[in-house]
Amino acid sequence: MKLLAFDTSTETMSVAVSRPGAGPVLSCEAAGGPQASAGLIPAIQRLLAQAGLQLPELDAIAFGRGPGSFTGLRTACAVAQGLGFGAGVPVLALDTLLAMAEDAHARCGLLQFVTVLDARMGEVYAAAYRREDSGWRTVSEPALLRPQDVRVPAGWAVAGNGIGLLEAATVGEAVRVAAQPTAAALLRLAPAALAAAPVHPAEQALPLYLRDKVAQTTEERAVERARKDNLGGGSGAGKR
Repeated sequence: MKLLAFDTSTETMSVAVSRPGAGPVLSCEAAGGPQASAGLIPAIQRLLAQAGLQLPELDAIAFGRGPGSFTGLRTACAVAQGLGFGAGVPVLALDTLLAMAEDAHARCGLLQFVTVLDARMGEVYAAAYRREDSGWRTVSEPALLRPQDVRVPAGWAVAGNGIGLLEAATVGEAVRVAAQPTAAALLRLAPAALAAAPVHPAEQALPLYLRDKVAQTTEERAVERARKDNLGGGSGAGKR
């Protein structure tokens, strides 16, 4: 399939294009966050040119819908909707935590993951997925949690950039995988998503927000600083 995929939900912007029978996937990474709003479209244009593809030739456009950075999700959604609507191409809004599970599977071959993404403000986004013969099954839907509330069942691996925020007792002996919601992972997920529902209007591809607020109050920041100081034993080791 001829597919374009991109994710800007984290501090890394990831873009990839697949071309059937024309060699490996073309991909690139760059700074995400606020910089993605300026860099995403030029990166897409470069990869499509390298692949010798025009937007209307694509079978679908896939993007990481979240959870993740509010600014990044809005950027990815707006670009996906604009390109999809203008070119008449289906748009696939895929979970970033599922993309992390797919990336982790490609790295280590394991089949069941709790994926954890740093949500800032002392919280994480987490979900659980199991890979079966029919594809990925969602065991636990994406949720916004305190790190101490994340559970990793025995025999499961934990993946993502939020692992360091979890308590040692939570992770236990679980295998740890430093996975990301890469565009290449989204490309691998896209065919199944497209087959499950062939009609994907661009205007219905929306971001997934799990938090209503994006900044802490002064009091909340003071409490968080005090918590980190206490974790550091009062010696300043917990300060950043």
